[in-house]
Amino acid sequence: MRIIHTADYEDMSRKAASVIAAQVVLKPDCVLGLATGSTPIGAYQELVRRHESGELDFSQVSTYNLDEYRGLTHDDPQSYHYFMERELFSHINIDPARTHVPDGANEDAEAACAEYDELVAGAGYPDLQLLGIGNNGHIGFNEPADAFSKGTHCIDLTESTIEANSRLFESPEDVPRQAYTMGIQTIMRARRVVVVASGEKKAQAVRDMCQGPISPACPASILQLHPDVIVIADKDALSLCN
Repeated sequence: MRIIHTADYEDMSRKAASVIAAQVVLKPDCVLGLATGSTPIGAYQELVRRHESGELDFSQVSTYNLDEYRGLTHDDPQSYHYFMERELFSHINIDPARTHVPDGANEDAEAACAEYDELVAGAGYPDLQLLGIGNNGHIGFNEPADAFSKGTHCIDLTESTIEANSRLFESPEDVPRQAYTMGIQTIMRARRVVVVASGEKKAQAVRDMCQGPISPACPASILQLHPDVIVIADKDALSLCN
């Protein structure tokens, strides 16, 4: 696990974008696993800037997002599909047919998850998987549990995750209570994993991920077993690491 120390959020975003951009340049038809939430936004903005300056071509890239709220349609402003369109896809030359997000509108959880697993496996899994990390150590929506998850599945969100995400909704009551998420086993099949983290609130989770015991109580700790992980975090997020 390689840790890149950054001065602040902006520096973290630039360095994360550089790693992703290098992947696109080296393999123009690469498969990217993408994340949502506030942490990756700066990296996406930097990728957009580099595309607009002519540095990056996304025309052959395929993307697979980690998760989606159950019960939200793609055009719902709170959906992760909508988020990706707003923050990245609508600003670059990516083929919409090459972008994939779990179908939160499909009420048949088993079918929705099986379909997404087939899509990701059919693509050969991501060349690079971008991850954020939750305050409780979750990656994707894989919450602390008794065992590590495998494939895409429907998850009941914890109260801490609902509270953390409520800032994006009018009230905590509006936050969906379930989501479809790639499983830990699927994430671990990516050839490279890049984790971004910023702020003191993430410090304990980052320490547990990098230096704690490998346990489903901190889902991100499994990344210690991955052969190619880059953690890009600012000084506040790394403040508890030795």
